[in-house]
Amino acid sequence: MVDKSSEAMLNGAIPGEMVKKDENLKRGNWSNQIEFILTSVGYAVGLGNVWRFPYLCYRNGGGAFMFPYIIMLVFCGIPLFFLELSFGQFTSQGCLGVWRVNPMFKGVGYGMMVVSTYIGIYYNVVISIAFYYFFSSMTTLLPWSYCTNQWNKEDCSSMLNPNRTANISDLSRNISTLLNQTAKRTSPSEEYWNYYVLRISNGIGNFGEIRLPLLGCLVVAWVVVFLCLIKGVKSSGKVVYFTATFPYVVLTILFIRGITLDGAVNGIKYYLTPQWDKILDAKVWGDAASQIFYSLGCAWGGLITMASYNKFHNNCYRDSIIISITNCATSVYAGFVIFSILGFMAAHLGVNVSEVADHGPGLAFVAYPEALTLLPISPFWSLLFFFMLILLGLGTQFCLLETLVTAVVDEIGSDWIRRQKSYVTLAVAIIGFLLGIPLTTQAGIYWLLLMDNYAASFSLVVISCIMCIAIMYIYGHHNYFKDVQMMLGFPPPIFFQVCWRFVSPSIIFFILIFTVVQYKPISYNDYIYPSWAIILGFLMALSSVICIPIYAIWKICMSEGSTFWERVKNANKPSKDWGPTLLEHRTDRYATVGSSSYEFSLEIQQLNPDKEREKEQIPIENIEHNLTIQGSNGSARTQELNV
Repeated sequence: MVDKSSEAMLNGAIPGEMVKKDENLKRGNWSNQIEFILTSVGYAVGLGNVWRFPYLCYRNGGGAFMFPYIIMLVFCGIPLFFLELSFGQFTSQGCLGVWRVNPMFKGVGYGMMVVSTYIGIYYNVVISIAFYYFFSSMTTLLPWSYCTNQWNKEDCSSMLNPNRTANISDLSRNISTLLNQTAKRTSPSEEYWNYYVLRISNGIGNFGEIRLPLLGCLVVAWVVVFLCLIKGVKSSGKVVYFTATFPYVVLTILFIRGITLDGAVNGIKYYLTPQWDKILDAKVWGDAASQIFYSLGCAWGGLITMASYNKFHNNCYRDSIIISITNCATSVYAGFVIFSILGFMAAHLGVNVSEVADHGPGLAFVAYPEALTLLPISPFWSLLFFFMLILLGLGTQFCLLETLVTAVVDEIGSDWIRRQKSYVTLAVAIIGFLLGIPLTTQAGIYWLLLMDNYAASFSLVVISCIMCIAIMYIYGHHNYFKDVQMMLGFPPPIFFQVCWRFVSPSIIFFILIFTVVQYKPISYNDYIYPSWAIILGFLMALSSVICIPIYAIWKICMSEGSTFWERVKNANKPSKDWGPTLLEHRTDRYATVGSSSYEFSLEIQQLNPDKEREKEQIPIENIEHNLTIQGSNGSARTQELNV
């Protein structure tokens, strides 16, 4: 039986202090495992699950798309998810600290930080727009219902009031005929989006004015994110009980309402009807692989960061399967919600579902809001929908910001910076807000889409591929498998070992080739981006990837060795502090008993070094006992400590 004083020391506390529940007292841990799972689900399940997957599914063969989608989930998505979770949990470090495993590749961590910065900037702008629509829905009549507003143009045609269409005198004609005779129909929701919310300029270089309502909503979004993260995972872990679960309540409400509408069945059929001939199309497989990869948030640094707050023996293998499957099931479920409403809208217009289907901002802020105007008590449904978008966005944004803050705090590593973590979070939030201001101008939507298409595209694929190579082939797959076994109590299943070494890197390389081959210059509606904007987009993409060779060159130059190859070899050796953070977990080849004072400091985490102790400390040399560690996976191991 371990006495309390000894247990406190093993847990990182100083003698005489109360033993806390956290395993790692300096960094802290999740209060319980449900908080980690909910946070990871909230991180992985984002706006793309609602506004991208359903569109990809119907465009790539409906139900037939599910086959390559599931294949890519099994052979690429879940293995990569498990790899990143185990990587962060083993070291209890963020996306920079984990690269003690191979210091030369620490640039991969910096690349992840750059990607998370880009995404965090524009993602919160999208959340702010959702806030704007949410506030605009607090009315008895949605402002995008009719074409009678001052911002509407002559070719506006409302499904509720079509009589403002030019050159139409016979009001008894049905909407289908009306649409056929109109040269170009624009919906009131589209005009509300372009001419009122965005007041969109004529090009990416014409910033115009700052849209003050959007700027105000951006302030609200960042304040909400900061307050939820003010105490790190201790506060965000409580918030996710609501932010990660309530979207499913809203989805279910919208689904029940949607399937009761006329035309909903046709919309769902359009979404799911298999077109088996497309199975042989390489583009379908490429889209499936890309969607799995980007949807799960691989290579953003968020998975490593969230897992670093797990207790050492947590069963992250189980968690990776639960979270990955939940993410993909949510995408499929969201498709039913979206296409039931779009089917109803198409039936009302008398057109094919393909003519109203859209993705991205076009779905979230134009097509779906227009469909909601057809429902009774439309403001209520609009409030629900945009509240769901806000929560989906916040779940991802929490992890993006925590990734950056954790990386900074872990890199500095002092007790002082850990105590000032709330101020670091505030500083990062303020910087993110300031960098997001240009996206609230009249040209903001052009910049938002530019960042979305380039900042987090092929660069993520490159980062993930290099991470797999560095861990499996340079650090060594045998070493990593032993690390996982030491942490979980069992080695990675053979399937995951094969995927990590061969299958997943091959699929990642396929995604990279597919992305390059399928590349098309970005455009927004009829607007074609100028060459300088395309070049700027590529520079954003390269800014994260370039961190890898730059840091590698610097590390080689700073490493010891008389020849170049000796320097390279030394730069690739794991740091002496690589491995579990706490001494109690440093078993097998990481055993530090009787080693250097530096390694012993891994165990003793001084929380109040200047506090005068009233009780006499127990001499360390007198502590000798057996410690049984019970893992969350049910495995137990006995470690003998002779200090």
